[in-house]
Amino acid sequence: MKPFEYVRVNDLISAAGALDEKSEIIAGGTNLLDLMKLQVMAPDKVVDITRIPGLDKIEPKGEGLRIGTLVKNADLAADPRIRTGYPVLSRALLAGASGQIRNKATTGGNLLQRTRCPYFYDPEMACNKREPGAGCSAKGGVSRMLAILGTSEDCRAAHPSDMAVALRALNAMIEIRRKNGDTYQLAMDDFYRLPGDRPDIETNLKDGEIITAVILPRPVIGVQSYRKIRDRASYAFALVSVAAVATVEHGLIQNASVAFGGIGARPWADLDVNAFLNGKEPSAELFGEAADLLLTAAITDEGNAFKTTMTRRALIAVMSEVTGLREASVGSDRVGEIA
Repeated sequence: MKPFEYVRVNDLISAAGALDEKSEIIAGGTNLLDLMKLQVMAPDKVVDITRIPGLDKIEPKGEGLRIGTLVKNADLAADPRIRTGYPVLSRALLAGASGQIRNKATTGGNLLQRTRCPYFYDPEMACNKREPGAGCSAKGGVSRMLAILGTSEDCRAAHPSDMAVALRALNAMIEIRRKNGDTYQLAMDDFYRLPGDRPDIETNLKDGEIITAVILPRPVIGVQSYRKIRDRASYAFALVSVAAVATVEHGLIQNASVAFGGIGARPWADLDVNAFLNGKEPSAELFGEAADLLLTAAITDEGNAFKTTMTRRALIAVMSEVTGLREASVGSDRVGEIA
């Protein structure tokens, strides 16, 4: 591991002042420390924000909730307000990692975790995400865990977060503090960048900016579900995952919001798919057509072409659950008001 300066801060002003383009924030450290050991990431400075008060709270925000950036994944998944009003988020978190990691990983860190593309993790392999302009060894390589939507000629890496997929389905906002102390919010799709020709720049955070919270809107009364398909039952990243929220009124789908993991360069949602579902009568045929619409732009090769079929089946299954077309699985929950 490359030597680095360690700075512990006690307030957001000090944190912003300590950050520059060669520094990284550390909280739980469940991803950053692994990458530093492999020298995939080698910051000159690590800024510890865990002593900043107030960032580890889950609090009411209007009719929704404000989740501080230092809230542990385990605490978030277990919070009664999340389990009752946003069960898709709780399910995604519980599917995301081992209990030990959930006890350390934080909300902000989960949003900022790096891809698990094997070529990114191997410093001997060319990777534009790790070193811009180096090339992409994933092209023509082992592609089982790579994305099929939102990729570019320079990067095929998939976004790894389960939590972020659920947050995208819930239309969460990310609260960010500027270096001057002002705060603003970004929608998930505006926060994450597609790789294009600069896959090393993964978000629209600017120097000195810090994620302070995630803002959840008022929960939709209806059914929420999260389904994750992976190579083993625990502590594995998604091949395909689906988070869905929907209600059915007078036999027609309302408020459908679907997001996907394992297939996109960022937590993936397609507004055209949601619009296509809303106002229609639930059916397996309808959900299959929605999947076809979603996958129109998919780019696959021999190693990950299976993801199109897997995504289609998963979307049909999850939407069948949340619309009552099929009996709900253990991963689906009916939602009422926030407890």
